[in-house]
Amino acid sequence: MKKAYAYLIGTAMISTSLLISQGCTKSTDDDDDLIGNWKRSDDFEGNARSEAVSFTIGDYAYVCSGTASTERFKDLWEYSTAKHNWTQRADLPGVARSSAVAFSIGNKGYVGTGYDGSTRLKDFYEYDQASDSWQPKADFGGTARYDAVAFAVDGKGYIACGYDGNFLKDLWQYNPDLNSWEKKASVGGSKRSAAMAFVVNGQAYICSGNNNGEIQQDLWVYDAANDEWKEKNKIYNYYTDDDVTFDDDYGTIPRQNGVTFVLGNYVYLTTGENSNSTTWQYDPATDRWTEKTSFEGSARTGAVAFSISNRGFVVTGRNVSLMMDNMYEFLPNDEQVDND
Repeated sequence: MKKAYAYLIGTAMISTSLLISQGCTKSTDDDDDLIGNWKRSDDFEGNARSEAVSFTIGDYAYVCSGTASTERFKDLWEYSTAKHNWTQRADLPGVARSSAVAFSIGNKGYVGTGYDGSTRLKDFYEYDQASDSWQPKADFGGTARYDAVAFAVDGKGYIACGYDGNFLKDLWQYNPDLNSWEKKASVGGSKRSAAMAFVVNGQAYICSGNNNGEIQQDLWVYDAANDEWKEKNKIYNYYTDDDVTFDDDYGTIPRQNGVTFVLGNYVYLTTGENSNSTTWQYDPATDRWTEKTSFEGSARTGAVAFSISNRGFVVTGRNVSLMMDNMYEFLPNDEQVDND
């Protein structure tokens, strides 16, 4: 789900030179010792862009909105792994935008919030796959914002964090049956924007992101039934009171504007700013991370990712002013192969 050129309005950005320099380096582990292979897949057929959003319905993935320099988009594209192609679908209503959020519930997709180049947004729309049509829904219950995160659990949608002129940590639940929003317990830790969210084994997590120019180094899991957040192990190198060490190059996990996708019981985190090409696998059963082969495409931020048919993909993004339209599939258990 993704983030913004609109950092220019007040979010303290990490220098773009950092993106280029770190994109040319690996972590302290030689990639020859790491497992996982990134393979070129079917190029995105819309305009190259960053800060788009993605959601999935059944065996189809959707990419919507985004920006290319000063131009913003409202087009929707559907990807089929069976057909190996992209098909343009009905445009998102409302204004073109970047740095919005998206999630899916059942056979419906939802897109809202974001930035249109001058105004932060809070409008919210539902996509019906069967009819290829959009319907406006109740405006997001929180303040207009961009660079938030979103997820869906147990038939409800959630939007959290982001930037509305200030950094945020509030959480709002959307009930599609009632078409209504309800404020829930705020995310633990600091306020943040450009964080990453994922759902695995029915539980939602939020990690890292940016607060006042500082990359956050934490991971939180949400208990929707009890409306509670619990902190997991920190995502940096440290020692616990009982001398358990977390020094497995964890320093390259924290980032902003990265992407996550889920395959089976594992989560994969890659791209973004700050150690942007490194790829990590998270095991929620052990609360530990394992480094995998670094992303093999051009270093990028503001990409989107999705998993369909138990296959994980990363597509679009930017490196400074260069917009991307290429897509890569990650094969987490394969040996790395160059230029495949």
